[in-house]
Amino acid sequence: MRRSLLTSLLALLLLTQFTHAGDTWPCWRGPTGQGITDEKDLPLTWGGKTNENVLWKAALPGADGKARLDHNQSSPIVWKDRVFVMMVYWPEGVAQTEFPEHHVACYKASDGKKLWDVTVPPGPWQLKDLRGGYSAPTPATDGERVYVLFGSSELAALDFDGKILWRKPVTPQGWDVAIGTSPVLYKGTVLIVADTRTANISRLIAFDKKTGDIAWEQKRPQAGWNHSTPLLIDVKGKPQLVVATANALQGLNPSDGKVIWWADNSGDVPTPVFGGGLVYCESGRGGPGMAVEPTGEGDVTKTLVKWKTAPIPEGYSSPTMAGDYVYRVHNPGVLKCIEMATGKVIYSERMPKGVHSSASPVLMPENRLYFAGGGTSAIIPVGPKFQVLASNDLEDSGAASPAVANGRLYIKGTRYLWCIGKPDKGASEK
Repeated sequence: MRRSLLTSLLALLLLTQFTHAGDTWPCWRGPTGQGITDEKDLPLTWGGKTNENVLWKAALPGADGKARLDHNQSSPIVWKDRVFVMMVYWPEGVAQTEFPEHHVACYKASDGKKLWDVTVPPGPWQLKDLRGGYSAPTPATDGERVYVLFGSSELAALDFDGKILWRKPVTPQGWDVAIGTSPVLYKGTVLIVADTRTANISRLIAFDKKTGDIAWEQKRPQAGWNHSTPLLIDVKGKPQLVVATANALQGLNPSDGKVIWWADNSGDVPTPVFGGGLVYCESGRGGPGMAVEPTGEGDVTKTLVKWKTAPIPEGYSSPTMAGDYVYRVHNPGVLKCIEMATGKVIYSERMPKGVHSSASPVLMPENRLYFAGGGTSAIIPVGPKFQVLASNDLEDSGAASPAVANGRLYIKGTRYLWCIGKPDKGASEK
């Protein structure tokens, strides 16, 4: 199965056109979309009284203590010597019944110097319920532009100097509480899955990367709402966009959005994972996990669903597939290890106190899973035996997932952007 997984990942890297994976983490969950890196020899320990292996930390926009911060679940991305983040906050004196400020900031990856901080005007959708907030989607970059989607239903493209090139509202709005999906880049387009509570307006929209104009859109009247970022995979030499919704897992054609196959299930928050010929997903809000072979057409619920688990408690992080197992954190800080071939739960163990159940891990080539965040982090070996190799705490807890590039780990906390690495392994000056 390991060989099949590596073959699938190689095909995905070619599919997404990211050819320098070592110095880029260009989108949600990195070049593969599954939180997998080829970076080696990252430290096991960091922080503490001596700030061990903390190469630098930089204040995030709005982190002066006077502003009221949004949830800021959005994760950092990296392109060579630039780290990009989104931040949303209400300045001092601005009520949360008003639109907050939408920020995109760029830092130098090698030393943390802030290069620019740009305010993007909000879009048309003002939240009445702030549980999900305005800042869940993670940016994406193709090395020329940075694409950001804010919870006010505003999609924007900026160049690497911070100039706003275009802004487009994603309309009409019928989102469930908040926008959780992140932009996905495919060929010359920015794909946005706009699945909403109002089925007759749900759709997949392809925006032209250069102009922001709609290249095409596909209506999705049968789709349930979601907060999930879709996953690009390669199936028998053909691309598929795997989308998890509140009522089904689907495989779409990323060139036109047409549905290739679907299986009935709830999968509205986590991003699916793919390996060994199977796609795995689950709800994130409580419900069974499911493994599907993505090679069919039409309704494959009774034919290509290989197994389902018992209901898994709520947890907003995305699963990670490693070797013969899939790993998933859920409330209250429990890590499940599931055998991919059978769906059998190998273990269900409590993680160190403080590990955030909304942050998704990164799989390192040493077969280690890094559950790394601004608060408590845990490093777990891949395999059927639960073990905590190390636990660290930066005392800056947040829901963002880490980025890995340049031999370093980039962590977005609540108030700081952190760079973790061994001092003798400098970032590339590019």
